[in-house]
Amino acid sequence: MRVVRRRLGFGGTLLAALFFCASLTPTLLPRPWVMQGLMGALAAAIGYAVGASAGALGRALIPYRLPERGRVPAWRVMLAGCALLTVLALGYSLGWQQDLRQLMGMDTAITWFPPAILGLSALLFAAMLMAARLVRLGGRTLVRWLDRYVPVIVAQVTGVLVVACAVGVLASDVLFSGFVNVMNDASSVTNGTTDPGVARPASPKVSGGPRSLVSWDTLGREGRTFAGTAVPVARLSAFSGALARQPIRVYVGLDSAGSPAQQAALAVRELERTGAFDRAVLAVLGTTGTGWVDENISDSLEYMYNGDTALVAMQYSYLPSWLSFLVDRGKAARAGAALFDAVRARWERAPQGRRPKLVVSGESLGSFQLENAFDDLPDLVRQTDGALFVGPPDANPIWRTLTSGRDPGSPVWRPVYQRGATVRFGQYPEDLTRPGTTWNHPRVVYLQNASDPVVWWSPRLIYARPEWLAAPRGPDLNPEMDWFPLVTFWQVLGDMSVGLDVPPGHGHVYGAGVVEGWAAVAAPRGWSAYDTARLHTLISARPDQ
Repeated sequence: MRVVRRRLGFGGTLLAALFFCASLTPTLLPRPWVMQGLMGALAAAIGYAVGASAGALGRALIPYRLPERGRVPAWRVMLAGCALLTVLALGYSLGWQQDLRQLMGMDTAITWFPPAILGLSALLFAAMLMAARLVRLGGRTLVRWLDRYVPVIVAQVTGVLVVACAVGVLASDVLFSGFVNVMNDASSVTNGTTDPGVARPASPKVSGGPRSLVSWDTLGREGRTFAGTAVPVARLSAFSGALARQPIRVYVGLDSAGSPAQQAALAVRELERTGAFDRAVLAVLGTTGTGWVDENISDSLEYMYNGDTALVAMQYSYLPSWLSFLVDRGKAARAGAALFDAVRARWERAPQGRRPKLVVSGESLGSFQLENAFDDLPDLVRQTDGALFVGPPDANPIWRTLTSGRDPGSPVWRPVYQRGATVRFGQYPEDLTRPGTTWNHPRVVYLQNASDPVVWWSPRLIYARPEWLAAPRGPDLNPEMDWFPLVTFWQVLGDMSVGLDVPPGHGHVYGAGVVEGWAAVAAPRGWSAYDTARLHTLISARPDQ
C-alpha cells in the first residue's frame, strides 16, 4: 500500500497547481462556481499526471539526484510559489468572470466562492489521484506475480499491457457503454412523453393529424412538438395582412419506420399526401440528437412565406445532442443523406416550372446531419436553392473546407470565402452584407457566434493554439483568454454545458438571428428590409428568446 500512501511528487505537484490556475482563466463563456470546481480538479489531475510522468522519465534518463539538503528548500520555494499563484488566480477569477458577463450584457452580480472552489477541486483531485494510484498498485502486484514465472522485462511489459487493456475496457466497454445504455433507456422513456401545451394537430397538413401516414404516437417528444406547434393561420395572416395558407409540417420519428431509408420514403409519401410539392418553398431540416428542430428556423420561414411552406424533418436518435455527437454521428450523416436524397428525387419529378424552392437548414448537429448529404460546396449549391446552417460543429466537413480555404486576411471566426460570392458567415445581421461584392444565388449562410463552444471545440485544442484566439478576436471573446495545452480542451468542452445560458448572439444561442439568415438565403418575392426587421422583432419578443 506504499504506492497509495506515498507523498506527492515534486513535478506532479508543480504542474497540478499550474494547471489548476490555468483552469481559472476565462474561456468562451461565463461559468458557475461549482462547474469551476469540477474543471479545476480535472485540470489539476491532468497536470499531476503530466508532471509525474515527466519526472519519472527524467529520473530514468538522468542519474543525478538533488542532495537531501537541497530538496527541502526546493519544496518550500515551490509550494510557496504555487500557493501565492493559486491565491492570485482565485482572486482574479471573479473579475474575469464579471468582465466576461459584462461583455455579453449579463448581470455581473454573481455568486463566486473561491474557498469553495479550491475545496471542491482539492477533494475531487484527491479522489482522482487515489483511483489512479490504486490502478498503479494493481499493476505492480501483477508484475510481481508474473516475475515468478517469466523474465522481469517480460513481466513488466505484460503487466503494463494487461493493466492498460483492463482500464481501457473498463472505461470504454463498461463505464462509457453502460452510461450510453442508461442514457438511451432514459431518453427513450422521455421520447414517449409530450411537452405541456402540445396537442395533436387538427389539420391534415401536419404529420400526426387527420389522415396522416405517420402515427402521432411514433413521432417522439420533439417530433410532436414540431408537428403540434406550426404557426397558426391567424397569426400568419395578422403578420402579413393577407389570408395565409395552412403550413405543412412533415416529421418522421425514430419509431415511425424501421430504417433511415424507410423513414425517408415515408416522409416523401407524407409530403405527397399533404401537397408539399405545390408549395412555394420546401425546406429539409436537420435535427439534433433527440430530434429537436429549432423553432426559430421553422417559424421564421412560415412567417416569411405566409404559410405557403412545407417543412420536413426526421429523427435518428433518442440521445441528447452532445452524446449523440459522440456515438451517433455516423447515424446522423446517413439519416440526413437518406432524407435529402429521397426528397430531392421526388422534387425532380415535379414539373420544372412548378417546383417549390428547395432549401436546407439545421442547427448544431442538425447542420452536420444535412451537410453530409453533399460532397462539397458546389454539390450543395447545385442540388439546392439555398442553405442556412446555424452553430455548425467543427466536425462539419464543408464548413471545415470553407474555413481552412478562406480568403487571406479574413479571421477564422468571420471568414470570407471566394469574396463572398456564394457563402457568407455572420454573427450579426450586418455581417451578411460583407464583403460588398456580388452575392450570387443559390446562397449559403453560416450563422456562428465567436463565443460558441460548439463551433470551436476540437481535439486539436489539446496540442495546438486555435486560430480564433489570434488577433483580431471576435467581438464577444474575452481579451484575457489564452490557450493552455490540455487545459483549454477541457475548458471549452465544459463551456458547451453552459452554451445556452447566455443572451442571444452569444454562445450557442442564435435567437431571431435566423430571420436575417433566411432573408438572405430564400426571401420571397417582394420581401423587404422592413419586413425582415418586423419579423426579427416578432421572433425576439417570444418568451423563450
